Parts: sequence; C-alpha cells; structure tokens
Amino acid sequence: MRLLLRFSGLIDRLSEVLGKFSGYLVLACCLISAGNAFIRYMFNYSSNGWLEIQWYLFAFIVLIGASHTLRLNEHVRVDLIYGAVSDRTRLWIDTLGLIIFLIPACLYLAWLSWPFFSLSFQQGEMSSNAGGLLRWPVKLVIVAGFVLLALQGLSELIKRIAGLTGTLEVDTTYEKPLQ
Repeated sequence: MRLLLRFSGLIDRLSEVLGKFSGYLVLACCLISAGNAFIRYMFNYSSNGWLEIQWYLFAFIVLIGASHTLRLNEHVRVDLIYGAVSDRTRLWIDTLGLIIFLIPACLYLAWLSWPFFSLSFQQGEMSSNAGGLLRWPVKLVIVAGFVLLALQGLSELIKRIAGLTGTLEVDTTYEKPLQ
C-alpha cells in the first residue's frame, strides 16, 4: 500500500501543478480578451486567432483543471445521502463511484477522443476562420484532460482504499451548498 500511496502522491502533485497552471491561464485569458478589445476599439483591428486562443485556453482551464478540482474534493456531487452517512460509508460511496463511474467513463471518453485528435493532427487541421489557429492542440487537450481525470480518479481510489483499510486518514468532510 505504501508504494501505491507514493504513486498517488505523484499523481496528486501533477494535478496540483497543472491546476495552478490552469489558474494562471485564467489571467492570460482575461488579458488576451482585454487586449483584443482594446486593439479592436482603438485601432479598428482584430484577428480571429485572438478569439480562438481564448476558447482554446478556456478548454485547457476546464479540462486540465478538472483533475485538480477532484483532488481538492471540490467537484460537483449529487448529494442524496452522502451528507447524512458515516465517514466509512462515504469512503465506500466514493470507492464504488470511482470504480463504476468516473474511471471507466474518463478512459472511454479519452479513447473516443483519440481518433478525433489523431485525424486532426495528421491533416494539420486549421480553423476555417480567417487568421484562425491549428485545431489539433485543443483536440489533444480533450484526450489529455480525460486521461488526467482518470489518473486523479485512480489516485483518489488508492486513498479511499487506504482509508478503508486504516492505512490513511481520509477527510470526507462535505459541506452541502447553501442553495
């Protein structure tokens, strides 16, 4: 179990680094948007490339940042019983959810996304907009995002199993939203 927990720690660090990088990309996206608006209104010039890079960055922020969100236990939950059960039951709910839903779904979506990226890469697909960007990098982010989310799911699974065996204390605290 110690080796698995070390592997889990490596995945957690990767998710943390990529999550923090995604946070900086929010700033980059804002600066690009503001710069684009400034140039458009001051100099009457614009490029579709500036608009496209914003949604490329948004895709990166969401897809790459998702693993960090899962690591922080800040993902969306459908709380029907989770808030009212014991910590050990929460560990079981998380374990089963990771095994049955999250990891298989992420791996399947990554597998489905690969040909979408691969064809785009082989063809050197470009945006059809004038001044547009290459399309394959953002399609690669789709594959990478699901793989990273599956990896973080594996890390969370390792931690939940360690929690169930008493090897690790896992914080299952969940605050129900105020809505």
